[in-house]
Amino acid sequence: MALKIRLARAGSKKRPYYQIVVADSRSPRDGRFIEQIGFWNPQLPKDGERVKVDEDRVKHWLGHGAQPTDRVLRFLDAAGLAKREARSNPKKAEPGKKAQERAALVKKAQEDAAAAIAAASAPVEEAPASE
Repeated sequence: MALKIRLARAGSKKRPYYQIVVADSRSPRDGRFIEQIGFWNPQLPKDGERVKVDEDRVKHWLGHGAQPTDRVLRFLDAAGLAKREARSNPKKAEPGKKAQERAALVKKAQEDAAAAIAAASAPVEEAPASE
């Protein structure tokens, strides 16, 4: 049985409240879980009691092979219970293939226009008059 430490949503519409639970990975998000080991209330200010985790139970379940989701791993890293590697995806900020093609066409057109203006404004050397 693959165990996950994940969030289960509670609370009413537009007022989320999450329980940090240990559940079978096949069970639904808000469905059956094995144990509740904490909570996260995103409505509270960040400097308050926004996240609360039972450290002993987290260590117990991590020792039994439970895998935390990315969001829960962030909470555990902040509490010093687990280490989360920093992620970097520099390609995410790049425009798509079509946008890059359009930008290249615009740049080429600007360069051609600049070259045409430079050629038109360059002084024309007169050929010596033949006698």
